[in-house]
Amino acid sequence: MEEPGLADVLAARGRIAPHLTRTPFRPYPALAEAVGADVWVKHENHNPTAAFKVRGGINLVSRLTPDERGRGLVTASTGNHGQSIAYAARLYGVRVTVCVPEGANPLKVAAIRALGAEIVAHGPDFDAAREHCEHLAERDGLRYVHSGNEPHLIAGVGTATLEMLEDVPDIDVIVVPVGGGSGAAGAAVVAKAIRPEIEVIGAQSSAAPAAHSSWHARRLVTGDMTTFAEGLATRTAFELPQRILWRLLDDFVLVSDDDLRAATARMIAATSSLIEPAGAAALAGALALRDRLAGRRVALVASGGNITLAQLRALLDDVDAG
Repeated sequence: MEEPGLADVLAARGRIAPHLTRTPFRPYPALAEAVGADVWVKHENHNPTAAFKVRGGINLVSRLTPDERGRGLVTASTGNHGQSIAYAARLYGVRVTVCVPEGANPLKVAAIRALGAEIVAHGPDFDAAREHCEHLAERDGLRYVHSGNEPHLIAGVGTATLEMLEDVPDIDVIVVPVGGGSGAAGAAVVAKAIRPEIEVIGAQSSAAPAAHSSWHARRLVTGDMTTFAEGLATRTAFELPQRILWRLLDDFVLVSDDDLRAATARMIAATSSLIEPAGAAALAGALALRDRLAGRRVALVASGGNITLAQLRALLDDVDAG
């Protein structure tokens, strides 16, 4: 797998532009006060699927060969990646099956189904669903779309960072939530190509630290996975994003699930928009690095906003009780 470069991200922007509008990139004084820095939020939760991954989905599906389109696609997801592939597949008239964990976020599953994808629920977590997905791809001759090891996905999601640096060229630091790592990889590819002095920092749940452990070890590591934030919930790291992160990521911070709950509530209140816990990881990471970020211009990627009412009630009750 070749790593995508800035030229690939620029090309991806041309493919994505007819289907997506730019997402807002806004400063928030309340978050600036909390972090002690000039804080801007990139609202990827305002995309049609309420998550950043749709950028990569459209770029990848637009690049399929006629044979791949004819065979159809299969992918595994906790929700946001599945929505992105289903959304793009509908645009291009491609059949897609999405494998999700049993008990996956019902809001995300319903959205995937509404986009025309077939849903296959399998196993207790993402990695079990992913392994079943790989079996279906081999059995049925489908084009398997990995959620991280796809250069076109990474190039596509990198377009969010292009937009940020066009809107606010003097950003000092970009903090990105990390599950599989495609978002952070795309951000690093673009930021380091345009202004190498920009710091790119990943933030991941300490209850699902596989990508963080792999980044530190410089090898792929499998770890425990107990986080409630399904957008961060993977037991394994992915080769292509890690290869990019090993080379380009400046730092990587772990935050607790309690930190994620508090950050989610804070972001919802400050931005007046829905943020899912995975999407609040960037704020949780920035708060953990408050002293280091003081006085700097900091971009937080709000990677998604797919939170159910039940999750929102539980999260707010937890925060109030704390």
